[in-house]
Formats: sequence, structure tokens, C-alpha cells
Amino acid sequence: MRAIFTLLVIHGLLAGADWPQWRGINRDGISPEKGLLKSWPEGGPKQVWKATGLGEGFSSFAVVKGRIYTQGQRENQEYVMAFDAATGKKLWETAAGSSFRERRGHGPRGTPTVDGTVLYALSADGTLVCLNVADGKQVWSHNIVDKYKGEVPHWGISESPLLDGDKVIVTPGGSDGTLVALNKKTGAPLWKTKGTDAAAYSSPIIVQTGGVRQYVTLTSGGAVGVSAGTGELLWRYDKVANRTANIATPIYAKDHIFVSTDYGTGCALLKVGDGGKASEVYFNREMKNHYSSSVLVGDHLYGFSSQILTAMNFLTGDVTWRDRTVGKGSVTLADGMLYVYSERGQMALVEAVPDAYKEKGRFSIPAGEFNTWTPPVISNGRLYLREQDNLYSFDIAAK
Repeated sequence: MRAIFTLLVIHGLLAGADWPQWRGINRDGISPEKGLLKSWPEGGPKQVWKATGLGEGFSSFAVVKGRIYTQGQRENQEYVMAFDAATGKKLWETAAGSSFRERRGHGPRGTPTVDGTVLYALSADGTLVCLNVADGKQVWSHNIVDKYKGEVPHWGISESPLLDGDKVIVTPGGSDGTLVALNKKTGAPLWKTKGTDAAAYSSPIIVQTGGVRQYVTLTSGGAVGVSAGTGELLWRYDKVANRTANIATPIYAKDHIFVSTDYGTGCALLKVGDGGKASEVYFNREMKNHYSSSVLVGDHLYGFSSQILTAMNFLTGDVTWRDRTVGKGSVTLADGMLYVYSERGQMALVEAVPDAYKEKGRFSIPAGEFNTWTPPVISNGRLYLREQDNLYSFDIAAK
């Protein structure tokens, strides 16, 4: 993890307690912030503001230098947009991709990735854009599904672009490239991973161990690791895949990779060895991540196994507790606390400890027609929650 953290600092993705991409600084669902509330008063922390105008969608947030970046949809158009973090005022919006409609919820699923003066965002139809963060003006754009002969999966392209040095990594899942690396300045292809796997709904991570740098993600067929330099397939692991939806983001620590899916499938821990190859340590059905990803704190994972919040030892797969808490949802970690957000608008603060479920506060926001599948984001002493068109900011800094 230290290598990934250092890389992000070098490439300008880290600025104080910002949250520059999907699942935060290291794509692990963890904020580095300290000095946050360890318990909430009745009714929850103070609401600072509420903004509207996000439109339909499940996109999460990138929060950098006082601005919040996200994606949404209105009528027949998807947009990337920026809001002022202090006031909630919309600063700009740029059209990016045609509309996407599905009975469980419409609009974009991915989250913008901020890299200095530009950001990268992927729409549900596969339109990838590079925009200036100052005003939203387009630098370049193309549709990765069309260009690499892919297909939009049933619930829409849900990936958040990965930045690594001069490369943008995305997963068209096409016959002309399962994963592709693009020049971040122009969008031109640098390499393509050959294969037949269609895209799933996961987002890739960087794994650096044993002198090998690779990108790891879930495709429709399984977990894969590809060379960061060439796109060559280093390994694949199919047991964790299901035929419906492989969604959760992989987790890497201590030379091990954790992958998980739901629909009755389960989870696996893989050990990365010589040449960057991965082999199974365990496979079980104790942690079945559906649309949300787990977080790793010390030696334990905390995440939703289907509808139940579960604490599980990372290296052994042994479960230490389960709790139905707020119901099925998502989890983010900051300052030793789990921020547990249900798909019906319930928000709980829970100690990240392996011995028992210990709740330290709860509140709710109004639930709408569709579920609240956007995970909580913590940045600069604020908690950000989304419910479709609505964006909430809460003050969670300890006074």
C-alpha cells in the first residue's frame, strides 16, 4: 500500500485530506483523516448544506481543492459536473454520454478521477472524457465500447477510470481489448490486453509486489491481473466470478489480493508470488460483496456479505461478527470508524473493531424511488451522501 500511496503523491492525486477518485486516495475505501467525531448526537451530525441538480445516477464523488466532482443524468443526456464544497453551488456541467435507462435506476455509475488540472470520467454507455477541472471544457473524448468492439453490460458501464503515471486504464471488454491503457493527454492507445472477457462492473487497482507492477480487476469471467507495462495477462482466477454481476473492487495488502462477488458465489484470497502470478489461499462464502466493496482495517475486512455487515479475518477467512445494522448498504472507513450507509438512506457510525458490532450513532436521509447505492465519502471534515438528485454535506469534525 505504501508504494501506491507514494505514487499518488508523485502524480498529484493527493492534496491534504482530499478524495480524488473512486474509493479515495488508494482505492481502498479509506480516508486518511483524523480528528473526526467518535460518536454522533441524536439525529446525527450537523447538516451543512443540501444541493440538488445532480440528476439521476449512482456516481460517487471526487473531492479535490474545495470542489466536488460527480456525474448525473437528465432526460437524454449524461453530465459530468462540479460543485463548490463549501456551499453546494453547482459550478459547471459538461455533457458526456447519452442517457442510460434500467428499471432499477438510470444514469451513470462511474466516478470521476481527478489528476491535477484535468479529470477523467466514464459514462454508462462507454463514453470516456478528459475535462479541465476549472471549467469542464473537453480535452478529448471517445467511446471505449465502440472503439474496442465491446458491449455495454446489462446494468451499464460502471467502472471508474484508473490513473497511473501517463496512462488511463479502462476495461472495454471487447474483442479488440479486454483492458486498455490510453495516453492520458490524448486518449491514444498504449497497449491492449487480448482476450474474450466482457466488461463487468468493477474498477481496477494497482498492485506492486515482487518487482512486478500490475492492474487487477474483475471481468465478466473472473479476477485478472495484467502487466502494467505491456497489458500481458499474468494470471486469472475464475472461481469467484458469477454469471450475473461481478462488481466489488479488489483489495490488496501484504502480497495478497481479496476478491468477492454475490449471487451465492463468495470470496477468495490470492497470494501474489514470483512473476506477479496469483494463487489461491482460500475460497469461502463468508463474504459475498454485492454492489459494495469491503474495507481492510488491520487484519480484518469489514463489508456487506449480501445484506449483513460482516467482520472477517483477511488472511484466514474466519468471521468474527455479523450484524444486520442499517440493512444492506455500503461502507467507508475514516479515523477508526465505519460509515455504514444503507440503500434506503439509513446512516450509522460503527467502531472498526473485530470483537463485536459497536454502533456510535445513527441518522437518516429521505429515501427516493431508487436505492441509495452511492457509498459515503469523507473529505476535509465533511461526510457526503448522495440520493440520486440530492447531495448532502455533514460536518463530522471533532470540535
